[in-house]
Amino acid sequence: MTVPAGNLLAGLPSGSLPGEIFATLTEAASSGTVRIERILSTGQASPDGFWYDQGWDEFVLVFQGAARLQLEGEAERTLGPGDWMMIPAKRRHRVAWTDPAAPTVWLAVHIGEQN
Repeated sequence: MTVPAGNLLAGLPSGSLPGEIFATLTEAASSGTVRIERILSTGQASPDGFWYDQGWDEFVLVFQGAARLQLEGEAERTLGPGDWMMIPAKRRHRVAWTDPAAPTVWLAVHIGEQN
């Protein structure tokens, strides 16, 4: 059995992207309820009025760059390298801003997501 491995910073774009890039790094083979992905942002944000409303928990970590996340009913939170947040299932949230000058590299762990 091949063990998945890689580098979170491999293949970063040199300029801005027309949209975010989502790449699944690995999934729990036994249960399928944990998915780990890398997200690349270059100035993207959620559209006005749009809120994520997921049926699973999501742990997010900004590895490089900067972003602002907003949970419904709360002020925006600024995240930089090393900052993380645990977003509970069904907690509405949105990406308010990501750094347009340099790629923002996120690590997202989706917990309890059913395929």
